Amino acid sequence: MRKLGLLLLAGIVFFLQACTAQSRLVTGTRQTAVTETLHYYLYYPPGYDDSETTQYPLLLFLHGGGESGQNLEALQAGGPPKMLAEGHEFPFLILAPQNPHEKQWWNVRAVKQLLDSVVKTNRVDPARLYLTGLSRGGSASWEMAVQYPETFAAMAVVCGMAPVPYASWLDKQLAIWVFHGTDDPVIPFSESAAMVARLRELGYNITFTPYEGVGHNAWDRAYQTDGLFEWFTRYKRINP
Repeated sequence: MRKLGLLLLAGIVFFLQACTAQSRLVTGTRQTAVTETLHYYLYYPPGYDDSETTQYPLLLFLHGGGESGQNLEALQAGGPPKMLAEGHEFPFLILAPQNPHEKQWWNVRAVKQLLDSVVKTNRVDPARLYLTGLSRGGSASWEMAVQYPETFAAMAVVCGMAPVPYASWLDKQLAIWVFHGTDDPVIPFSESAAMVARLRELGYNITFTPYEGVGHNAWDRAYQTDGLFEWFTRYKRINP
């Protein structure tokens, strides 16, 4: 009986302590540091080395998920890097970084830091920065345009997920061209269609090229579009 009484007493004490226990809310501050290692291709156009003063436009290209990882040559599977490997020439610099994570989104802050560094250390006209990306890189292109609205003069997005609720955050100076296959099983066509509709409602300068019956690979057609790369060079930002 004595043992039972002690157990009951202990239980009562525990119950009373639990009843009187209070939650706490504390404040805190911690400085965090996130680093990213980005391998990249940087293309210089013909004539770049002939002048020490001429500034050139720059096109930032963000690849899709299939090219993520550590093999930089994988970037040559599509988009401008593929065209460069095939011998095409362009009238601007092309910066093509690689997402080092196979199953993570692009770290757009790291990409922006890389872009800023390349612009600073080369003869690049900061008013003529262009952006393009396909699939996961297309999604990242939308994100960069939203996060850094005063950076780019023109953007071409190929089959990317779109941030429709934040469409109004895009700068109206930004010229936009969107490409998407109507039968895309990976990133639904509706992503681009809804974003284009919203931007048109808001009065943005946007062109939409749907590919009827095309699946996820809309990029082979998109980057072979006549006049696409000349279209970029029509635009220049006018920042206050």
